[in-house]
Order: sequence, then structure tokens, then C-alpha cells
Amino acid sequence: SLQDQFDNLEKHTQWGIDVLEKYIKFVKERTEIELSYAKQLRNLSKKYQPKKNSKEEEEYRYTSTRAFLATLNEMNDYAGQHEVISENMTSLITGELTRYVQELKQERKSHFHDGRKAQQHIETCWKQLEASKRRFERDCKEADRAQQYFEKMDADINVTKADVEKARQQAQLRHQMAEDSKAEYSSTLQKFNSEQHDHYYTHIPNIFQKIQEMEERRIVRMGESMKTFAEVDRQVIPIIGKCLDEITKAAESIDHKNDSQLVIEAFKSGFEPPGDVDFEDFTQPMKRTVSESSLSNSRGDGKSEPKFGGKSKGKLWPFIKKNKLMSLLTSPHQPPPPPPASASPSAVPNGPQSPKQQKEPLSHRFNEFMTSKPKIHCFRSLKRGGAGPEDFSNLPPEQRRKKLQQKVDELNKDIQKEMDQRDALTKMKDVYIKNPQMGDAASVDHRLAELGQNIEKLRLEVQKFEGWLAEVEGRLPARTEQARRQSGLYEAQNTSAVNSCAQDRESPDGSYTEEQSQETEMKVPATDFDDEFDDEEPLPTIGTCKALYTFEGQNEGTISVAEGEMLYVIEEDKGDGWTRIRRNEDEEGYVPTSYVEVYLDKNAK
Repeated sequence: SLQDQFDNLEKHTQWGIDVLEKYIKFVKERTEIELSYAKQLRNLSKKYQPKKNSKEEEEYRYTSTRAFLATLNEMNDYAGQHEVISENMTSLITGELTRYVQELKQERKSHFHDGRKAQQHIETCWKQLEASKRRFERDCKEADRAQQYFEKMDADINVTKADVEKARQQAQLRHQMAEDSKAEYSSTLQKFNSEQHDHYYTHIPNIFQKIQEMEERRIVRMGESMKTFAEVDRQVIPIIGKCLDEITKAAESIDHKNDSQLVIEAFKSGFEPPGDVDFEDFTQPMKRTVSESSLSNSRGDGKSEPKFGGKSKGKLWPFIKKNKLMSLLTSPHQPPPPPPASASPSAVPNGPQSPKQQKEPLSHRFNEFMTSKPKIHCFRSLKRGGAGPEDFSNLPPEQRRKKLQQKVDELNKDIQKEMDQRDALTKMKDVYIKNPQMGDAASVDHRLAELGQNIEKLRLEVQKFEGWLAEVEGRLPARTEQARRQSGLYEAQNTSAVNSCAQDRESPDGSYTEEQSQETEMKVPATDFDDEFDDEEPLPTIGTCKALYTFEGQNEGTISVAEGEMLYVIEEDKGDGWTRIRRNEDEEGYVPTSYVEVYLDKNAK
């Protein structure tokens, strides 16, 4: 029936609206995914961006790290394109379709309302026709009964003439009523047939046509939205392609040779390789010698003192391991004192000194400079030293030159800023002098005086750093110069490489003097080179020992012990009369083997 068709159409159009709303929900969730993806990409890019004023910023001078930074920036732009996708889908699809769905619901409601109204109208016409038909049928039956009653009364001779006339009039009235009902029924029937024709051939088809057009528009609109869905993605593909091209370009810009050169420039120390280590003759007791060109440079032939290499400042040769280095620097290259005649601590307070010590003041001073126990117990303590010296003397020559040049450039920039401020204030003062109503010229005098003082201070600083810079540049070896063989030694002019141990002074000709009044104790800077020593494991203990006598340990590489004290043994007597012991993590050194009783661990290697 027609009503069934309306029900089917109503269900189908409602299903179409549900499909459209489902598609809207799908696109909305897609936009949320795009936003979330873009946010995660931005956070990822931000996470790996170099932090301001950090060591990471220095790392980005290499082409590989700059390419990585460019990749991070392009990923940020890449994330922006996904945000564009989300915004365009929201405005062009989700927003438009949401408004269209509301309009579609209203249109659908209107069409089905018109259909129901037309259906109700035809049903009303049908009811009117049925009522007219029943009335006509009833009137016809009443007219037949009235006619039959009249004929019966007319045939009965016992009925008066008046009753017969009355029955005849009643039959005529009923007959007239039947004729009127017939005419009304005929008119109603014609009207209903006309309404029914219009209903089935005009009104309902028009309504169905409108519903069909509405449904077709919905389908077309959904297809257009799907095209927009793809087009929104396609529009950003060229920009995303550019981002990827930039990443590729950044990767191709990586120059491994340039990066290697930067590393060389960054860590070039200016040191020269150490000379060959000479043969030590152990066949002549008490006369062990070590070449002046060796790392320790601790023994001469009793003649004039050798000069420290002026070209080798600030650092030990960086490729010597800590254990070997400490052994070379801290071994007391002299015979141990004999045990005291008495066990009393006061009997031999310091122990007899080797006769060679007085003949070798330079070696003694150098070893004391390197291993002064009250100031530095081990290389690990270098990291705890605090800020570096002002002249960067803790750095290798080449690095020191770079730092000093950088400092000079910074100071010159500061001077230029101060001079610009002074010039501006001078112009302002001139304006105030010419136009007193604009301001008091005397009000800027105090600031001008301050700027003048600041400029003068900065200029003095520049002169100071330029002097250090000239000193370093004068001491750096030329490329064609014959390499010296004394690079393994510390040089202690001005502020030494390890300031807390600096005790020697250098004379103008490059030699060292022994002015005790010049001994100072400075803070030790923490440098990257020291980390190599800090990472080394300490020597393992191979046993224990008990001090038989008190030993003051005031010489180079030695350690003080008290009678009866228990300590750890970390190195046996190598035949030179000395045993290396440790008290704790930061205190170790040599004591005469005859002063201690050693208990070696059987399992120790």
C-alpha cells in the first residue's frame, strides 16, 4: 500500500542520514589523529632541540649535527602540514556536513509531513464518499417502503381517503429525499474520483520526487566530501615533499672532512711528542739515571740543571695512562732511608736523605710540583678544583690561544657597546644644553663618568689578555720548527697547568728558579682532559702492611705513616727499596720497605 511505501522511504532516508553522520564522525576522528600526530612530532622535535647556553649548542658546529638540527626543524614544518590537514578537514568537511545534516533533517521532515497530509486528505474524501453513499442507500430504502405502504393503503377499502392521501404524500417525500441523496452521492463521487486522481498522479508523485532528489543530493554531497577528504591530503603533499627534500639536502651537506678538521682544531693542544726514554743502568748502585728528555726528567748527571721545555705548557702528554704516569711522576727516584736505630718517632724524624738530592734540585722541585700531597692526592681531585685561572693557563697552548682570542673579542664587543652608549648620552647632553627645557644636562654626567670608567677597565682587561695572547702566540711552535722532545713536562710560568701544585717560577730565559717565597696555592680547574684520569680504576690492593717505624714522608712521591699503623699494599718493592702503599682513596705513596712489615695476599696477582 501507499502507506507501506511511505514507511519504507522514511526508514531509508533515516538510514542515509545515519550514514552521513557516521562519515562526519569518521572525519572528525581523523582530524583528531592528525592533531595528535602533529603535536607528538612537535614535541619530538622540541625534545631533541639543543638547549640554550648548554654544551649541546657547541656540538652543532659540526655539519652532521647541523643536518640533524635541520631535520628537527623540517619535522616541525612537517607537523604543521598535518595541522593544516586537520584544520581544512574540520572546516571543509566536518563543519559543512554538520550544517547540511541539520538542513537535510528539516527537509526530510517537511516532505514526509506533506505526504502524511495528502494521505489524510484522500482518506477524508473517501470517508465523505462513503457517508454520502450510505445516506443515498438509506433514503432509497425509505422511499421504497413509503411507496409500498401507500400502495397498500390505496388498495385497502377500509382505509379513509385522508389516510391514503397522507401515505401518498409521505411516499412522494421519501422519493424526493432519495433523489436528493442520489444527486449528492453523485457529486461526492465525482469529487472523490478527482481528488484520488490528483493524489495518485500528482501530489504523491511530487512528494516522492522531492524525497528522491533530497536523497540524491545527500549521496552527491557525501561523494564530494570524500573527494575533498583526498584533496586536503593532496594539497599538502608538495610542501611535505619540500620538507623531505630539505632533509635530504641537509644530509647531503654533511662534510666528514670538515667535521674531522673541527675536531682537530678543537682538541689541538700545541704539545710536541716526548723524546725517547733513555736506558736506566741498574748495574751501578745509587747512580740510577733517567734521560733529561724522558717524561719524568727527574735525574741528571749532576751538572747544570736542564731547562723545562717552553713549548710544553699546561698538560701532561695525553696518551700516557694514569697508572704509568703516576708511577713515573711519584716514584721517589732515590735510595730509601735506613730504618732508625730506635723505634721512637723522634729518633729519625725524616729519615736520612739521599746524597743525590742536593745535587738534583730541579728533579726534586719538579717531582714535588707534580705530587705535592697536601695539595692534590690524586688526579681525581682535579675535577673538584672549581673555576679555571683567568689566563686559561690550565689549557694546552693551542686551546689557550683560542680562549684568549675569544676573550679579547668579547671584551672588544663590550667596549664598543659602552662607547655607543657614551656617544648616545653625549648627544643627549648636547641637546639638553641647547634646549634646557628638554632636560638637565648635568643629570647625565654621572652616567657618562661611569661609562668612561667602564671603558677604561675594559681596555685594561683587553691589554692584559692581549699580553697573554702575545705570550702564547710567541711560544707556540712553528710548523717548520724542529720538534722538541721535552713536551711531557709541566711548565710553571705565571699560573701553571695544575695551579694548586705550582711552586716553581720561570726566569726570563726559560729556566726555573727555586724561590720559596713565590710558592702559592691556587684553585685547580676542571678540564675535559682530567676526565680521562678520573675514569681510570685505582690500582688493586695486593696485601697489607704494618708500619714498624714512623716515617714523615716529606720527599717527592712519599707518604707519612705512624708506627703501628695498618695500610694497604698496592705495589711491591721493585728492588729499589721502596714499597707503594695506600691509606684511603685519595692518599697513597711510597715508604721505605725496611720501615714496614708486608703481608701479601696469596690470591693477588
